[in-house]
Formats: sequence, C-alpha cells, structure tokens
Amino acid sequence: MVMINDLNQRSLSRVGEGMPLNPHFFSESVALLQQLIKTRSFSGDESDVADIVHQYLFGYSVKVKRKGNNLWCYNKFYDETKPTILLNSHLDTVMPNEGYTKDPFCPEIAEGKLYGLGSNDAGGCLVSLVATFLHFYSYHGLGFNLCLAITAEEENSGENGIKCILPLLGNLELAIVGEPTLLQMAVAEKGNLVIDCISNGRSGHAAREEGDNAIHKCLKDLEWFRSYQFPQQLKGLVPVKMTVTTIKSGLQHNIVPARCEFTVDIRNDDTYTQLQILDVIKKNVSCQVKVRPGSLGASSVSMDHPIVKTGIAIGCKTYNSPTTSDQAWLSVPSVKIGPGDSARSHSSDEFIYLEEIKKGISLYIRLLDTLPLMLINNPNKYKNEIKHINN
Repeated sequence: MVMINDLNQRSLSRVGEGMPLNPHFFSESVALLQQLIKTRSFSGDESDVADIVHQYLFGYSVKVKRKGNNLWCYNKFYDETKPTILLNSHLDTVMPNEGYTKDPFCPEIAEGKLYGLGSNDAGGCLVSLVATFLHFYSYHGLGFNLCLAITAEEENSGENGIKCILPLLGNLELAIVGEPTLLQMAVAEKGNLVIDCISNGRSGHAAREEGDNAIHKCLKDLEWFRSYQFPQQLKGLVPVKMTVTTIKSGLQHNIVPARCEFTVDIRNDDTYTQLQILDVIKKNVSCQVKVRPGSLGASSVSMDHPIVKTGIAIGCKTYNSPTTSDQAWLSVPSVKIGPGDSARSHSSDEFIYLEEIKKGISLYIRLLDTLPLMLINNPNKYKNEIKHINN
C-alpha cells in the first residue's frame, strides 16, 4: 500500500512532469467569467449561462451531457475501473441587493478586481474548475476519472439542481466542491434548517379589552429562540445557531392581530440531528412549527481522508464552514474549497481578485496532481468515513 508519506514519491495522477498548464487558461477563465456576469442567471433561470459554458467546453471538443440547466462531462479517456472524482460548482446567483453602486451585470475590472454579480459566488470557482478539468482532460495516464458538473439552483436548494443529476453521474469516490473559501479547505459545513412558526390569538377591537393578541403570545417564543443554547459537546464550538429572520402580523392599526408568523433560520453541525433539534424546539415553544422543504444536512469528512491530508501537505488550512452548499446533497467524502471570500458573497458590488482565480486554478491542479495512490488501492475504505446527516 502506498501511504500518505509517499506523497513525494508517487501521486495518483502522475502528471506533474510533461504537462504544463496551458498559458491561455487564466485569460480564458477571466473572459468566460465576464461572459457569465453579463448574463442573468438567477436560480431556476440559468439556461443562457449554461449555454455559454456548454459552448466553451465544446470548443475543446468535450462531450457535454445536459439535463435542464445542469451540465456534466468526463475526461477523454474515462476508465470505469478507476475511481471518479467529482468537480462541482454552480451557475446560479442570488438577486442583486439594493446596495449596489455598480451595474451588477457589468464585468468591470479595476485595481486587480473583477466586479459583477456572481463573480465571487461562485463564478471564480466555476471557471477555475473548468480550467482544471481541461488541464487533465486529454491526459491518457490518469490514475482517476474526472467528472465536471456545473449545476443549477444551488442558491435556492432547488429540485432541478445537482440533486436531479446525481443518479446520472455514475459511481463517485470523492468530490471537490467549488465555493469561495479563500482557498482554505472546508472539512465540514453546517446544515441549514428553516422553520415557519405561527402564534394564533383572537382578533378584537384595539380600543376595547377584546381579543387575544398573537404578537404578545409569540414574544415568549421569540425570546426563547434568541437566548436558548444547545449544550456544547466541544468547547468553544456552537453546535446550533437559531436566528429569527422575518416576522409578519396585523391587518391594520385598530385590530388586535389574531395571527403572528415568523421564520427561524437554523444552522447546525453534526452534533445534533435536525430531528433532535426540532424535538427540542417543539418542547419549548407554544407556537406551531412547520419545516420548510429542502433542508440541508450537516456534513464532515475525516481528517484522515487522503484528500484532507493532501490539502494540508500542500499548505491548505482546514476549517469548519458556517455556510451550506451543494456539498450537503453528496453521499461521498467531499471538501469545499475555492478562490474568493465567502464574506463577499451576496454583498453589494461583489468582486473577486484576478489573482485569486489564477491561484485557484493552480491549487486545484496541484491538489489533484498530489492526491496519493491510497485512494486507488483502497477505493472503499473511506466511503463510510463521511458523516452525512440529511434528516
């Protein structure tokens, strides 16, 4: 067996020599990202940007499969006897917020930054993974297969995103999910559970002692969500974060409201399952609780997995991500890593540094080029080392 310590002697891909990076990939990646920024791609409406990526890959004679607005393809010399690594990022963006001072659809370059909606989340990752895939695409001696999946509806956890094509991708051994992480490696990410709560009262005239004010009734529950802390199993880590994000009540100023509705955004690691979290909530609040569809489970990968050890060996820092991504839908070991900064996502005048894209391409290639043969020699060993909770 080839162990992690043999990183300097042998690598999974064995392409470190004689396979220089195409000098045009960086400039092409920037140009591709500029095209994507110019094209509206809100969740569920990614057809035009999917066409752009499809056409770009076709220019390299890549055979691309498509379902809806999702694209996927494999390396030229695909070999079903070898493990397959998924490279995934998403096409869609959120709506631009009111704080923009620049045109969100104008890919302006200034002071080393490329501005535009989706430039950081997750366009920089997308074009960097496309360049990485093309770098390895025609190599005959790969020790693995690559599946590049550029997918839709990540921002709204939609049914027509990666979920609908996962059964079509074949057997996967490992996944690298492209999201802005400052090129640090997220070895775990929190799940996302959204609940809608309803407090019911009884309407009446505000001038008289009538009715049962639903707003007053829900105050105790709102305070509980604000102050309750789930017991910590690891010192310094908050396993569950609950935030009331919307509230709605009342018809007009002189009517006691009979109904108060509010929404709670819940982020959790894998300390508690989402069923356990819901059980605690229902035991402590008086309001009705309804779970929104599309909840994302928390996930983590073993620190002993070859992809993690390889990342550390080439200088990546590891961390637990507070945000969610399409990584939540995967049932194989995965890491989240990419150029850009999560703090810029969904922000006004979103941007990515051009240098981040260049470093992103380089890091993705180096990560794959260094991944050890352990993955091939023990393809099933690490399948069960991912904790994946989707309940």
